[in-house]
Amino acid sequence: MKDVRIAELFDLTHTRAEELLREKQCPWEALFEIGAWILAIGETLDPACFDHPAPDVWIAKSAKIAPTASITGPCIIDEETEVRPGAFVRGNVLVGAGAVVGNSTELKNVILFDGVQVPHYNYVGDSILGYRAHMGAGSITSNVKGDKSLVVIKNGEETIETGRKKVGAMLGDFAEIGCGCVLNPGTVVGRRTQIYPLTSVRGVLPADAICKAMDNIVLRK
Repeated sequence: MKDVRIAELFDLTHTRAEELLREKQCPWEALFEIGAWILAIGETLDPACFDHPAPDVWIAKSAKIAPTASITGPCIIDEETEVRPGAFVRGNVLVGAGAVVGNSTELKNVILFDGVQVPHYNYVGDSILGYRAHMGAGSITSNVKGDKSLVVIKNGEETIETGRKKVGAMLGDFAEIGCGCVLNPGTVVGRRTQIYPLTSVRGVLPADAICKAMDNIVLRK
């Protein structure tokens, strides 16, 4: 289970989902509960700080939401976040404080920690993105296998069952994903790891690495 535990990937002080994630060992375990958790926590948000414009939707008054963005609950959009034109928030989504959800970006069943940037043409589904993780333009999380079988996490010789048909990517804090990358189902990227543009990624990448290709991964010195 090395490199895939929540404690190794995330600083939980940078998300409202701290309580939800602290109870788990591995991050994909939380994917089953995001929607119910948002509904519970949404009712506790201060109405002086959060608007409640639609059922199951809470948006911080300090957030900047483009008129053409589509937002469906359950959803919380936190303080000082920007949601740009054409963004599609499909439900079961927590967007952390100071995040950027870009033009034509689609989110579904995800937790974005504070400061996350998915700013241009990204698809993020059934995924958790750590503090200040960034996905370059056109990079996506692929969350369903071609044969529709249950997703497993492949960590070297170890295979970890998730029990889910849909699992996207788990990005550690400060992960940097290059433009046009595809993160295949069950990808885990360690803290501060950088992936070069146009890379198809699968399995577990360690922290503090540079991935130029799946057969060319080097650790930072």
